[in-house]
Amino acid sequence: MKKTVLLQGVVIFIVSFFAGCTVEPASDPENSLEIQVSSLRGKIIDLTYAFDAETIFWPTAAGFEITTDFEGITDAGYYYSAYSFSTAEHGGTHLDAPIHFAEGALTNDQLPLDHLIGPAITVDVSDRAADDRDYLIGVSDFESWETAHGQMPDGIIVLLRTGYGAFWPDREKYMGTAELGAEAVEKLHFPGLDPEAAKWLVQERKIHAIGLDTPSIDRGQSSLYESHQILFKANIPAFENVANLDQLPESGFTVIALPMKIRDGSGGPLRIVAVLPGVRSVDRR
Repeated sequence: MKKTVLLQGVVIFIVSFFAGCTVEPASDPENSLEIQVSSLRGKIIDLTYAFDAETIFWPTAAGFEITTDFEGITDAGYYYSAYSFSTAEHGGTHLDAPIHFAEGALTNDQLPLDHLIGPAITVDVSDRAADDRDYLIGVSDFESWETAHGQMPDGIIVLLRTGYGAFWPDREKYMGTAELGAEAVEKLHFPGLDPEAAKWLVQERKIHAIGLDTPSIDRGQSSLYESHQILFKANIPAFENVANLDQLPESGFTVIALPMKIRDGSGGPLRIVAVLPGVRSVDRR
């Protein structure tokens, strides 16, 4: 059930720089940002699926597991709970770091924060993808967006809406097959980015990151994962299994996409949200 609540305290402080702020890389070796805080009027949309037993992973990966370390009343008489979990880097809403498909490229913990936080756009191809599970998002789709909105600015985060988020967490409808194991990979069917469009984004535009509402930036029937290779050689990370893209406008909003900071990681679980201009509020599902 969706609820809208007012933002308070530290949440407002964290996101308040998104309207009329200045964000500059700092000299801090831990990759911090120097932020000038200004007023915010925005609605926060959660673009992240919760991790649980239904979370979708690649057919060859182990899923998310959680175990109870303790839950209940302690001997001292107070309630206490603690859990342990295990997960692959690449499953659920997650980040692909460039090192995932490009030797020597940036790892999870090396990604600049100002490439994961910033202005974003949505390119909606859901009508075309609805008729073709193997749809390739092409240069013409980006050109159509630019015809309506103007050339995408440098440093933008691009989100691709295929409409397949509506199928989550039905593995068969979302991925094309519910089977597991190496043999299932060739049965995957879902839209992805055309390698020629990936080249265009790298050579003709200067985007900071890209994401979409399917399990992979390459379509399910890809065997060489060329869009991964092209983007990641240019150190452009990808966000996969992004939720709630149907709630976003085509432009004029900001994304915060912060993964679990895994040293030398090829990816990791991602908490991603969008900040839309408007009344200070947050939507939760």
